[in-house]
Amino acid sequence: MSTSAERFRGRLIAFEGIDGSGKSTQIHLIKRWLELQGVKVFLCEWEDSNLVKNATSKVRNRELLTPTTFSLLHATDFADRYDRQVLPLLRAGYLVLADRYFYASFARDVVRGCPPAWVRGIYEFAAPADITFFFRAPLEICLSRIRTDRLEPKYFEAGMDLRLSTDPRESFRLFQERLLEQYLWMSTEFGFRLVDATQPIEAQQQLVRRLLEELVHPSKFTYRPA
Repeated sequence: MSTSAERFRGRLIAFEGIDGSGKSTQIHLIKRWLELQGVKVFLCEWEDSNLVKNATSKVRNRELLTPTTFSLLHATDFADRYDRQVLPLLRAGYLVLADRYFYASFARDVVRGCPPAWVRGIYEFAAPADITFFFRAPLEICLSRIRTDRLEPKYFEAGMDLRLSTDPRESFRLFQERLLEQYLWMSTEFGFRLVDATQPIEAQQQLVRRLLEELVHPSKFTYRPA
């Protein structure tokens, strides 16, 4: 796949990490920092469409959704958002910040048993991120950051379809552990920029800002007077 830098005026910056890694905190701080500099920036968050939500809720207890159909359903949802949201902004010269990108699908689908090459092939239509920040922290630290009063994780969110455990919370922990392993493999394959997510929020933010300035030069994407 060719890089988005070769195809578009804009740039795509992905923020990846398991739940509790702090990636969402960092991406919102970066977005605000860029906005204060007058940079054309858009935050693309990973949210399932109503189509996906309705489909997964209907089959939650009947286990009718196989890993393959689960993967294809989310890939279809991603393709729709990519075509309607991401592509126009990249062509218009925006910095697009993705709170998870297709790398999250790679990790999730492979953990569910889909062949890595097959999963990657599904997303060949999408440009890879120009920079991907991976917020790395030990599993237990990430889990400790998740609110203790959080509601019981949903069936697929907890990886219950993998039968890792009959306890949703324990299944969630085991599922996140496997996701973390996949992310670590991909960090080398795709050249992720590793961020030590155990460091203070301010230290992480300064590192991300410095790398963006070195590699993307945000000042090139500021609004210009008409």
